[in-house]
Amino acid sequence: WAGGCPWAGWPSPEPPSGLCPHRLATYQPRGGDDGGQSHVPQALLSPPWQLHLVALNAPLSGGMRGIRGADFQCFQQARQVGLAGTFRAFLSSRLQDLYSIVRRADRATVPIVNLRDEVLFSNWEALFTGSGAPLRAGAHILSFDGRDVLRDAGWPQKSVWHGSDTKGRRLPESYCETWRTEEHAITGQASSLGSGKLLEQVASSCQHAFIVLCIENSFMTAAKK
Repeated sequence: WAGGCPWAGWPSPEPPSGLCPHRLATYQPRGGDDGGQSHVPQALLSPPWQLHLVALNAPLSGGMRGIRGADFQCFQQARQVGLAGTFRAFLSSRLQDLYSIVRRADRATVPIVNLRDEVLFSNWEALFTGSGAPLRAGAHILSFDGRDVLRDAGWPQKSVWHGSDTKGRRLPESYCETWRTEEHAITGQASSLGSGKLLEQVASSCQHAFIVLCIENSFMTAAKK
């Protein structure tokens, strides 16, 4: 196919900013003696050994309707652009530590990439060494609709909510009361992208509208249709 992108299933003729939909949300192989394998684009058969880290399309205050509300927005926006992996909000909460979101078997071996498949971190564990998760030089954090959150005016405040310490553990005193409030006097732990880090430790008022990231914590393989 032209440009290397399997456009079938994409809701419009081309994806935003020339991005490729790596895994389609719905896929039905054609029939045939070979089970339809000869008609399946190779990109859909090869295990994509990488996990995407993508921003929601708009900033959010600390009042996200809880971790489930944030997770649902990640799920919904991923599906809208044809990504079929499971996406969860990049947040710690009352019953969840950030580092535990990616399954144990994938934490040390699978690279973390942006929507253009540019490597952000060598693996999930690299974020939680205690150094604040420094991004690679020149790394771009992209939203689901393909915008660079550091450069786009849609995110006036260039900070990321995370609610975690530098090891990815929850901070009960700083996660906007389980991401359900935008009260000025209550805080959530955040990181300024100006620092070049995702886990910088800044307790910020929950009234602020910051970037919310989503991490893909499982991916589609040929065995998962």
